[in-house]
Amino acid sequence: MKFFKSSKNTEQERLESGLEQTRKGLFGKLGRLFKGKRKIDDDILDQIEEALVTSDVGINTTLEIIKRIQKRAAHDLYTSSEELQRLIHQEIRELLEQNQIDRPADFLTPLPQSPYVIMIVGVNGVGKTTTIGKLAWRYSEAGHSVLIGASDTFRAAAIEQLEVWANRAGAEIIKQKHGADPAAVAYDTVQSAMSRSSDVVIIDTAGRLHTKTGLMDELSKIKRVMGRQLTGAPHEVLLVLDATIGQNAVRQAQEFTRSVDVTGLIVTKLDGSAKGGIIIGISNEFKIPVKYIGIGEGIDDLQIFDRQRFVEALSVI
Repeated sequence: MKFFKSSKNTEQERLESGLEQTRKGLFGKLGRLFKGKRKIDDDILDQIEEALVTSDVGINTTLEIIKRIQKRAAHDLYTSSEELQRLIHQEIRELLEQNQIDRPADFLTPLPQSPYVIMIVGVNGVGKTTTIGKLAWRYSEAGHSVLIGASDTFRAAAIEQLEVWANRAGAEIIKQKHGADPAAVAYDTVQSAMSRSSDVVIIDTAGRLHTKTGLMDELSKIKRVMGRQLTGAPHEVLLVLDATIGQNAVRQAQEFTRSVDVTGLIVTKLDGSAKGGIIIGISNEFKIPVKYIGIGEGIDDLQIFDRQRFVEALSVI
């Protein structure tokens, strides 16, 4: 397995590069629609709606954006297509602001508690293991000691892959043999973190199909067991979603949020998808903040989600 840091110099440059396909898709379509336009009529509204829906923003969120645009258009006069583009950028930014909480500017911000326990959930194939490695690396680079719990015990390969990422990230790992009780691994990890005075604990979990009731029961059990060991744990439950699967990510979010108290979202593989609009739809529909986004394969390509920078990166010509 290869690990590398991105060649781009700044996070904003990497973000713009990672969102290139979405920018060409969603905002490319909108830019063409607005060309030469100075007013918003029913025809252009229909075309905006189609552009948003086909970019996986989602029906409900698209209708809300259209409603907001109609309200603004009824009162404001636009003299150029550039003003129309700024309008929709502003409306998307404001929509994201409604469903986001303030995030620290970096990982150097003092943790609210130590150990700070983060539980990672999501189906197989969404990039859970690599995301854990990248998150652990971010915290380690910021000077925090990180302990990873390998609670996905159903696949021997999952434990091995996680161990490779832990070593690369400079984190320690607690593991048991293949087939061990996942809740027991989580319990041991939290207990070890307390005895070692670790700063951050990241718990991996199995990612079998989200329609399986057994998985959801297991996740609830892991959560309860950690809470008995350390009051308030886990302090975050982060759901990892793959941007490339579009509206299927919405269905996954529905299943997980029904069974587990998801506190935030991590959207991965944005660099390989033109469906970055899913961030807007999921954030709005579930009222759960997007915490992090994955915009590349480099170990440093996990970024704190910044709604303003996100919209700006989508707006780059």
